[in-house]
Amino acid sequence: MTALLDEHPHLGVECVLRELSIASSTYYRWRRAEKEPCERRRRDVELTGQIKEIHAGSGGIYGSPRVYAMLKRDGVHVGRKRVERLMREAGLAGLSPRRSGFTRRDPKATLAPDLVNRDFTAQGPNRL
Repeated sequence: MTALLDEHPHLGVECVLRELSIASSTYYRWRRAEKEPCERRRRDVELTGQIKEIHAGSGGIYGSPRVYAMLKRDGVHVGRKRVERLMREAGLAGLSPRRSGFTRRDPKATLAPDLVNRDFTAQGPNRL
Protein backbone atom coordinates (compact mmCIF):
# COMPACT_ATOMS: atom_id res chain seq x y z
CA MET A 1 0.00 0.00 0.00
CA THR A 2 2.72 2.48 0.93
CA ALA A 3 4.74 1.49 -2.15
CA LEU A 4 1.70 2.13 -4.36
CA LEU A 5 1.20 5.59 -2.89
CA ASP A 6 4.94 6.36 -3.14
CA GLU A 7 5.06 5.37 -6.82
CA HIS A 8 1.89 7.29 -7.71
CA PRO A 9 1.79 10.48 -5.65
CA HIS A 10 -0.91 11.95 -7.91
CA LEU A 11 -3.40 9.41 -6.49
CA GLY A 12 -5.10 10.65 -3.39
CA VAL A 13 -4.30 8.81 -0.19
CA GLU A 14 -7.88 8.74 1.00
CA CYS A 15 -9.21 7.45 -2.34
CA VAL A 16 -6.71 4.58 -2.50
CA LEU A 17 -7.36 3.61 1.11
CA ARG A 18 -11.10 3.66 0.57
CA GLU A 19 -10.77 1.36 -2.49
CA LEU A 20 -8.54 -1.04 -0.54
CA SER A 21 -10.86 -0.91 2.50
CA ILE A 22 -8.03 0.14 4.79
CA ALA A 23 -8.48 2.65 7.59
CA SER A 24 -6.54 5.87 7.10
CA SER A 25 -5.21 5.64 10.66
CA THR A 26 -3.42 2.42 9.66
CA TYR A 27 -1.64 4.17 6.79
CA TYR A 28 -0.55 7.11 8.92
CA ARG A 29 0.61 4.78 11.73
CA TRP A 30 2.83 2.93 9.20
CA ARG A 31 4.25 6.21 7.96
CA ARG A 32 4.99 7.38 11.50
CA ALA A 33 6.62 4.02 12.33
CA GLU A 34 8.98 4.46 9.35
CA LYS A 35 10.12 7.87 10.62
CA GLU A 36 10.33 7.11 14.33
CA PRO A 37 10.56 3.41 15.20
CA CYS A 38 9.13 2.17 18.46
CA GLU A 39 11.23 1.60 21.58
CA ARG A 40 11.53 -2.13 20.90
CA ARG A 41 12.98 -1.59 17.41
CA ARG A 42 15.42 1.03 18.70
CA ARG A 43 16.52 -1.38 21.43
CA ASP A 44 16.89 -4.17 18.82
CA VAL A 45 19.26 -1.98 16.81
CA GLU A 46 21.30 -1.23 19.92
CA LEU A 47 21.41 -4.91 20.95
CA THR A 48 22.38 -5.98 17.44
CA GLY A 49 25.39 -3.67 17.65
CA GLN A 50 26.44 -5.22 20.96
CA ILE A 51 25.89 -8.73 19.59
CA LYS A 52 28.02 -7.97 16.53
CA GLU A 53 30.83 -6.68 18.78
CA ILE A 54 30.78 -9.82 20.93
CA HIS A 55 30.58 -12.08 17.88
CA ALA A 56 33.46 -10.28 16.16
CA GLY A 57 35.49 -10.27 19.39
CA SER A 58 35.24 -14.06 19.51
CA GLY A 59 36.52 -14.35 15.97
CA GLY A 60 33.08 -15.38 14.71
CA ILE A 61 33.08 -18.50 16.87
CA TYR A 62 30.44 -17.67 19.50
CA GLY A 63 26.87 -18.71 18.82
CA SER A 64 23.72 -17.45 20.50
CA PRO A 65 24.20 -19.30 23.84
CA ARG A 66 27.64 -17.81 24.42
CA VAL A 67 26.63 -14.37 23.16
CA TYR A 68 23.64 -14.50 25.52
CA ALA A 69 25.94 -15.46 28.40
CA MET A 70 28.32 -12.59 27.59
CA LEU A 71 25.45 -10.08 27.49
CA LYS A 72 24.13 -11.42 30.79
CA ARG A 73 27.62 -11.18 32.32
CA ASP A 74 27.82 -7.55 31.15
CA GLY A 75 24.54 -6.82 32.91
CA VAL A 76 22.36 -6.51 29.81
CA HIS A 77 18.83 -7.75 30.51
CA VAL A 78 17.75 -9.58 27.35
CA GLY A 79 16.01 -12.86 26.55
CA ARG A 80 17.74 -15.84 25.00
CA LYS A 81 15.24 -16.10 22.14
CA ARG A 82 15.66 -12.40 21.36
CA VAL A 83 19.42 -12.89 21.01
CA GLU A 84 18.76 -15.86 18.70
CA ARG A 85 16.36 -13.80 16.57
CA LEU A 86 18.67 -10.80 16.31
CA MET A 87 21.64 -13.00 15.38
CA ARG A 88 19.55 -14.75 12.73
CA GLU A 89 18.38 -11.41 11.29
CA ALA A 90 21.96 -10.09 11.27
CA GLY A 91 23.20 -13.25 9.54
CA LEU A 92 25.49 -14.22 12.43
CA ALA A 93 26.13 -17.82 13.42
CA GLY A 94 28.67 -19.56 15.59
CA LEU A 95 30.88 -22.45 14.64
CA SER A 96 29.83 -25.90 15.74
CA PRO A 97 32.40 -27.80 17.78
CA ARG A 98 31.36 -31.03 16.09
CA ARG A 99 33.08 -32.25 12.98
CA SER A 100 30.86 -32.08 9.97
CA GLY A 101 30.74 -35.01 7.59
CA PHE A 102 33.27 -37.75 7.16
CA THR A 103 35.95 -38.75 4.67
CA ARG A 104 34.70 -40.21 1.43
CA ARG A 105 36.80 -42.06 -1.08
CA ASP A 106 37.16 -40.48 -4.49
CA PRO A 107 35.63 -43.00 -6.92
CA LYS A 108 38.02 -41.85 -9.68
CA ALA A 109 41.16 -42.35 -7.58
CA THR A 110 43.35 -45.41 -8.15
CA LEU A 111 43.33 -47.91 -5.31
CA ALA A 112 46.48 -48.60 -3.31
CA PRO A 113 48.10 -51.96 -4.09
CA ASP A 114 47.11 -54.83 -1.80
CA LEU A 115 50.54 -55.81 -0.40
CA VAL A 116 49.16 -58.34 2.11
CA ASN A 117 46.83 -60.11 -0.30
CA ARG A 118 43.96 -59.49 2.13
CA ASP A 119 45.17 -62.18 4.49
CA PHE A 120 44.80 -60.72 7.98
CA THR A 121 45.52 -63.87 10.01
CA ALA A 122 48.74 -63.70 12.08
CA GLN A 123 50.70 -66.31 14.07
CA GLY A 124 51.85 -63.72 16.65
CA PRO A 125 52.44 -60.04 17.27
CA ASN A 126 54.16 -58.10 14.45
CA ARG A 127 53.91 -61.09 12.10
CA LEU A 128 51.80 -61.46 9.05
